[in-house]
Amino acid sequence: MKFHSRKLIKPENLNANNTLFGGALLRWIDEEAGIYTMTKLNTQKVVTKYISEINFISSAKQGDVIEIGMEFVSIGRTSITMKCLVRNLFTQKTIISIDKIVFVRVDNDERPQPHGLTVADIKAMSS
Repeated sequence: MKFHSRKLIKPENLNANNTLFGGALLRWIDEEAGIYTMTKLNTQKVVTKYISEINFISSAKQGDVIEIGMEFVSIGRTSITMKCLVRNLFTQKTIISIDKIVFVRVDNDERPQPHGLTVADIKAMSS
């Protein structure tokens, strides 16, 4: 798993329990997954199709630094599937894990569009 993005937990990211608000974290994950997909499919025309069960394992507090990791899982005709792990940068404690995030390449009318890539193409980009 490669960790490309880091976030500092600030007061505006906290919930009523003074821990990281899950909605903020999911927004960051969706953004990171979208960017990951754009780089792999070489297009900005991608949309979130599916996010599997989200497993909140531990929390983050103000001042913590978290990092968001993405890893390629599979590829379809129009889609790419990845998994995600978010952890505390310093303690390495897992905060959240998601087994499956699917993004789809779309055309200008937002209809699925084949990307023409293979698993080998995607893996070559990761080396």
